[in-house]
Amino acid sequence: MKSILDQNKTSGILKQLAGANRSFEASYPGNSLRRQPVQTFYEGAHLFKAESAKNIGQLANKSLTDFAPDFVSFANALGLKDAESLPDNNVEIDALLTEIQNNGIDPKNSAVWLAWRVYAQVKRKLEREAVEDLRLDYEDGFGIHPDEKEDAVAVQGAKEVADGMKQNILPPFIGIRIKPFNSEFVERSVRTLNIFVSTLLEEIGGVLPDNFIVTLPKVEIPEQAAALVKVFEVLEADSVLNSGELKMEIMIETTQSVFNADGEVTARKIANAAGNRCVGAHFGTYDYTASCDLIAAYQTMDNEVCDFARQVMKVAFGGSGIFLSDGATNIIPLAPHQGENLSALQISENLENVHRSWKLSYGHIRHSLANAFYQGWDLHPAQLPVRYAANAAFFLEQLQVTTGRLRNLVEQASSATVSGDVFDDAATGQGLLNYFFRALNSGAIDPEDVESAGVTVEEVQAGSFRNIVEARRN
Repeated sequence: MKSILDQNKTSGILKQLAGANRSFEASYPGNSLRRQPVQTFYEGAHLFKAESAKNIGQLANKSLTDFAPDFVSFANALGLKDAESLPDNNVEIDALLTEIQNNGIDPKNSAVWLAWRVYAQVKRKLEREAVEDLRLDYEDGFGIHPDEKEDAVAVQGAKEVADGMKQNILPPFIGIRIKPFNSEFVERSVRTLNIFVSTLLEEIGGVLPDNFIVTLPKVEIPEQAAALVKVFEVLEADSVLNSGELKMEIMIETTQSVFNADGEVTARKIANAAGNRCVGAHFGTYDYTASCDLIAAYQTMDNEVCDFARQVMKVAFGGSGIFLSDGATNIIPLAPHQGENLSALQISENLENVHRSWKLSYGHIRHSLANAFYQGWDLHPAQLPVRYAANAAFFLEQLQVTTGRLRNLVEQASSATVSGDVFDDAATGQGLLNYFFRALNSGAIDPEDVESAGVTVEEVQAGSFRNIVEARRN
């Protein structure tokens, strides 16, 4: 068949398209396969100690033990799926625990299985790695103080981080949140960053902790992120750090950081100004809702104005490789009555107050997860059991169905198949694989759960369903 296209004429067209395709691929490299923490713990910089992560974990575990000593009471407190079918009095709970101890868990009893598995995963996580990510907060969690005091706390914080590095007791991710780069605070912010990094490098011999991040809050214009990059460059040039070693997160917490005066999506422009230095974008719930003129009673994580901003972030950062994080529930699960000789009424009120706060936080985290925000903030150790419970329940509820669908697709090693009443194609296969990637990353499931789906942990971490199918075909 004779071609009517003149290749000499079309080659120029394709060259132009190739350039545009390369530019697009550079802007949208795809989701990162690096580990993303599911939580970031914010602690006032003046409170941080080298052993903070360990101490926070112990307090989190104590909160769980004190207010949910078994998996049934924890499931009832959070309102896990089908928890209403579980016993709610001590006699029946003890009987169920005895039966499980003697006969084990029947997976067919989904309510009991889910509650037991969630509790076990949370206990294990709190004992092994209670804090995944921690920020020494020099902004809201620290406040505004005379320069001499913030200088001293910047030195103190850096020395404590250095001590934690020497003892190998820091969490996997760590960093600092400086003050905004607006007209009011930019000089103070740069001063704190300089003192902290300089002191840390001096104390530890020129090495930063693994996954060290600088969080820039209340970013409103791209020039603020660009300025922090330039400060990074000066710090690196004047130290033993490699070029590009310092990384940042930006915080989206004002209406101006979502859309600018020209109606453009500011969020992505801010990240672009930071180049490959920007690894994350965090949503600031309470500053954002305040900027929307909401009154305090409606400044909640699941308010519609927050949903709108988060969806803009999802669209703006989709495929960019930049991690997204939601904010925190600001209702802290604390017992109102303290002391050893509490009355029965006081004990009951403590339990009710903590459980009410837990359930609120659980709902907020599940709302974030359902909208594909797989990371969020925690402000108090007592929130950590709920963070990990929400992640565990979110994924475990889908484990059996997702396992069967992925195993079916992998075994078929074909472009499409039918599993039950749901038609699965390659795109769905990638979604099923994404489930295992996120569930394993969050600690909700174990490697054995991955292997039950007919794939390996390595294949899940590689993140490509197409590659798995091709490997099976070959």
